[in-house]
Amino acid sequence: MTATTPAGRPAIADDRVELAPGTVPADPRFVNDDLLPVPVERRRWTTYNFTALWVGMAHNIPSWMLASGLVALGMDWKQAVLTIALANVIVLLPMLLTGHAGPKYGIPFPVLARASFGLRGANLPALIRAGVACAWFGIQTWIGGQGVFVLLDKVFGGWSEAARVGGQPWTLWLCFVLFWALELAIIYRGMEALRRFENWAAPFVIVGALVLLVWVSAKAGGLGPLLDQPSKLGWGADFWPVFFPSLMGMIAFWATLSLNIPDFTRFGAGQRAQVWGQTLGLPTTMTLFALLSVLVTSGSQAVYGAPVWDPVALAARTDNVFGLLFALVTVLVATLSVNIAANIVSPAYDLANLAPKLIDFRTGALITGVVGVVIMPWKLTATPELYIFTWLGLVGGLLGTVAGILIADYWLVRRTVLDLEGLYRADGPYWYRGGWNPVAVLAFAVGGILAVGGSHSAPGTGPFPEDGLIPLLRPLADYGWAVGLAASLLLYTALMRRGTAVRSPVRSR
Repeated sequence: MTATTPAGRPAIADDRVELAPGTVPADPRFVNDDLLPVPVERRRWTTYNFTALWVGMAHNIPSWMLASGLVALGMDWKQAVLTIALANVIVLLPMLLTGHAGPKYGIPFPVLARASFGLRGANLPALIRAGVACAWFGIQTWIGGQGVFVLLDKVFGGWSEAARVGGQPWTLWLCFVLFWALELAIIYRGMEALRRFENWAAPFVIVGALVLLVWVSAKAGGLGPLLDQPSKLGWGADFWPVFFPSLMGMIAFWATLSLNIPDFTRFGAGQRAQVWGQTLGLPTTMTLFALLSVLVTSGSQAVYGAPVWDPVALAARTDNVFGLLFALVTVLVATLSVNIAANIVSPAYDLANLAPKLIDFRTGALITGVVGVVIMPWKLTATPELYIFTWLGLVGGLLGTVAGILIADYWLVRRTVLDLEGLYRADGPYWYRGGWNPVAVLAFAVGGILAVGGSHSAPGTGPFPEDGLIPLLRPLADYGWAVGLAASLLLYTALMRRGTAVRSPVRSR
């Protein structure tokens, strides 16, 4: 049964919309097969598929080490787990709001961004998201390659003694390149291959993490003394200056996906699937994984006299060949599942949106792989301060600003009603002025400045001045994601409702 939407396009009974037959846009500047809406018959991801996607993405080495980073900053295990749990409950809300457009219209993130930024202006948030993803891809690939290297060195011996190239053993570079190639080979097969991979990767990684907990607990005779260690910060004046920037950093860990989640939900069988799948998959998994990391590390302290936060380094302590091989496969699957889904899919679509005639999804994925290596972003994980406050804080502020504009446009200005065909036409309602919406650009600029303008670093710990880039805005720096989202959302909504951009946009001639 079909109906007609206010945008004049056929809708299915459950409110899913697709292009009418014979209305497929053909402008090569804005269209290719990967950017067109997914046909309704191909929107078949279920609640389990989305839950498995999040379980697979959340169970990775950097998220395992989030709790360790917070403990290194002075929190105890309860404060660290609470911070991570609260952050993921908060970031779930924009995740669900932006994800709504996926099952309804079948469009990826850069096409959704055209409604607010304009057909050309959408490249601004798309390239920001792509750049962040490329950096994360490099971080995750390097960590995955290191994990393979450490475990193979333990199995075969002598790998760490190999001749050095660029300051590292050539065997480490080999592991890195092979891991990089495996990631691109999987995603090159397309989104359906990713869905199948995540379906079995998610439960496998959970089993691997639980096996590590059981092994450490058995060797420790208990969970060790870490659970009894008091916080170095307490719950008073010393705690809050660390808590709020840490909370924003934890939010920023998945703020990337809160923008491009339509890249996945566009394959959803309906709103129920994406809402329940994400709700069951994200906050619960991240919280339990943080708790698991603390428990395992607690056991490592009891066994080895010092906490071993890196799960790869901990697994390498065993002399059991089968255990080492199992750990190796777990590290491979865990890192592949998050890096492919979180850090290749989005920039592949984003780069395709930049030049649809030249770049399709697969080409975009290959470009992501190359850029992710060239920029060497793994250096950002050198210290907890640099990783959590500088990298995650800065990224979170900018991405929160974009999320505020997307949510304001889709929910508050347009009330979830889009002209689906118009998202691909230069003479449609989203052309604005030369393909750019000045209101969105202004809201992004103001929100971005407020969010990251006060970025500051303690002497010798980061790239920013001690008093902040803009000293007046320094008090806002610890709340960058929230400030950026709120400021851009309010400003965009006010200007769009006051102006004429929605009612009568300036179109191309």
